[in-house]
Amino acid sequence: MELERLQKYIASSGVTSRRKAEGLILDGHVKVNGITVTELGTKISPLNDIVTVDNKKITAVKQFIYIKLNKPEGYVTTVKDQFNRKTVLDLIDIEERIYPIGRLDYNTSGLLLLTNDGEMANKLMHPKYHIYKTYIAETDGKISDESINMLKNGVIIDDYKTAPAKVKLLKYVGNKTQIQISIYEGKNRQVRKMLDVVGNNVRTLKRISFGEITLGDLKTGSWKNLSDEEIQFLKRNQED
Repeated sequence: MELERLQKYIASSGVTSRRKAEGLILDGHVKVNGITVTELGTKISPLNDIVTVDNKKITAVKQFIYIKLNKPEGYVTTVKDQFNRKTVLDLIDIEERIYPIGRLDYNTSGLLLLTNDGEMANKLMHPKYHIYKTYIAETDGKISDESINMLKNGVIIDDYKTAPAKVKLLKYVGNKTQIQISIYEGKNRQVRKMLDVVGNNVRTLKRISFGEITLGDLKTGSWKNLSDEEIQFLKRNQED
């Protein structure tokens, strides 16, 4: 059997994504045959070598799981939280170890994908694949046509210009605006920051789709396995 990069093997075991696996290696959490390894270029034999993460033996996943969740507000998108806040995994009752693809912040609700397929998760989180994530935001104040055009063309947040967004004004409710915005990047709190830049503070934010995968009739706090068609969409969009 061919040798495999250590971070790829960790991702294929369902521990975490490849990107985060690299962090585990660099921080000294990974051992190969009892010896701590901190070199990212390390290769192992999946058949002959014993790999542990925090002294727990890992093995490659035999069956991948793909789930979608309608995340409520008030949950963090992590496996564990240092402040003991509720995590999205508290809502999913399965034995297999899974983790989120990307993130939704504490006060954002809506569609979140989770899997134990670390290789796919790593690729889908990369902006080069241009998978649009669509959100519905309710903001303070009425948004202007000028602000909508700014969002469409990209705005400066954290010394970084965002990629062009797809923006659609849905309706005004009193002195509030309901707007639909689609982005393919995934910077921290990006939609909130983009709307702040144009002067519209976000009151509520909900993600309704990840590419072709939508919330559908999934109730808040509920989850289900992705359909074959939804899984095929993910696989098509992570091919090199």
